[in-house]
Amino acid sequence: MPSRAEDDELLLRLRHFQSDYFPLHQQRFQDLVDQGQHPKTLFIGCSDSRLVPYLLTGAGPGELFIVRNVGALVPPYDGSRGLHGTMAAVEYAVLALKVERIIVCGHSHCGAIRACYEGVPDEARALKSWLELAQDAVLPVQACPEACRRTEERSIVLQLERLMEYPMVRREVEAGHLTLHGWHYVIEDGAVHVFDAQQGAFVPVASSTHTGTGPYVPYVEHDGQILTD
Repeated sequence: MPSRAEDDELLLRLRHFQSDYFPLHQQRFQDLVDQGQHPKTLFIGCSDSRLVPYLLTGAGPGELFIVRNVGALVPPYDGSRGLHGTMAAVEYAVLALKVERIIVCGHSHCGAIRACYEGVPDEARALKSWLELAQDAVLPVQACPEACRRTEERSIVLQLERLMEYPMVRREVEAGHLTLHGWHYVIEDGAVHVFDAQQGAFVPVASSTHTGTGPYVPYVEHDGQILTD
């Protein structure tokens, strides 16, 4: 444990924020207090430290409503998984904040997806139960880089389908007030592939005409496999 304040890296970063960053953006923060927050996007992302939503989207304070969890998973609306902060965040974002889009962002080399194949320690009871939310995306093969990549993508689509089970989400999507977006971030390339519901595939942003939108029908892969919830 650091013996001096000067050795505490987090303390130095906090001081830097207050003395250097905040004065340059103080009016923006004051406006967010006076006028409240009005983010247009709910970002559901994996908790992985290599995924940084603000860097990825170029967003600033007040632009993203963010919820993160292991694997970027969405619990079913029927409550069968008990109370969960992700469900509460979806409800709040759609009903109170009136967001215009929901992004589900997974990524390459996802530890949660690999754990679906390799298992977790017996002591991690909550994690084991939580990862069951991704089991429908798991392929009947041994874990390998290609299987994990495909499972990462399949899981993203599974979460989008699950979002459509939320009555407020489906209502707003069908009314044209809300769009759904599935992103797969490839860490080593700095690339994002977006799910194209019409093509049934993930497309690099460099060649895509949009960032993804729903509603989402069952996902048919190129090999004919159908992913359903």
